[in-house]
Amino acid sequence: MTPSLPRRHVLIGSVGVLALAACGADETASPAAEAGDGTGGTLVISAIPDQDPEKLGRLYPALAALLADATGLEVTYQPVTDYPAVVRGFEVGDIGLSWMGGLTGVQARSRVPGARAIAQRDIDADFHSVFIANTAAGIAPFTDAAGLTALAGHSFTFGSETSTSGRLMPQYFMEQGGLAVADLKGEPGFSGSHDATVEAVASGSFEVGAVNEQVWKAAQEAGEVDLSEVVELWRTPGYADYHWLARPDLDERLGEGTTQRITDALLALDAADPRDAEVLDLFGATTFVPTENANYDQIESVAEELGLLA
Repeated sequence: MTPSLPRRHVLIGSVGVLALAACGADETASPAAEAGDGTGGTLVISAIPDQDPEKLGRLYPALAALLADATGLEVTYQPVTDYPAVVRGFEVGDIGLSWMGGLTGVQARSRVPGARAIAQRDIDADFHSVFIANTAAGIAPFTDAAGLTALAGHSFTFGSETSTSGRLMPQYFMEQGGLAVADLKGEPGFSGSHDATVEAVASGSFEVGAVNEQVWKAAQEAGEVDLSEVVELWRTPGYADYHWLARPDLDERLGEGTTQRITDALLALDAADPRDAEVLDLFGATTFVPTENANYDQIESVAEELGLLA
């Protein structure tokens, strides 16, 4: 693993307190801080709230500490309540680096020209959604998108309205298979997260739902799903999804080479190192790999087709 720089402070909380936090830093400023933008060399990271907040509260502060060690910057994790808040924070510059889904990343890039996708997990180049159903709905598993027509007349929930794996791509495959949203029973629900979708289907609040494969597998492995109550109907073809998105002004605000140092730190996370392994495990990955904006062209095209790019 690449040797890290001396550890600096990791801050968690409101962006509004960053100036106060910076006042408490030592007087010997890092090169990044000297080039800063009034935040005292602070890198603010955030992420879409796609899973249980308790898990996110363990994951991102731990990652922030690793990034602080590797870059010499102050790093703060800014939690948000929903997906649009991440895009908005990134757009206005309150967030410099964010863990985005495919759709939120495309939305953010459309608002911040020059923003770059810099890294993704090893599982993100070929990601999948899974359609699940409460067994009481009586729907049998199927083998291709055409089978989605069996969901007509059943209640259905997506995840977040701007989730790639919980809404965008499931709706895309539904339309490809000949199932319109209007064919469902009533208006579709939006659970807000993948965990919530699994719970909603397991409880019978909705008969069917779409969830990302990673969360679905994790719920089964943790024994959180009674498979006598929930059945996997179909796993979609693969597509590019989650990634780290960096603002184009990070080097200007935090010092020359900042974006590259962040990228190098993410790519250097090593499952053989216990501290790194904890973070990678929470991400459900074994490593991070390079990525680029062009890998999300399909997501952008589908988002435009479904009117979700605004």
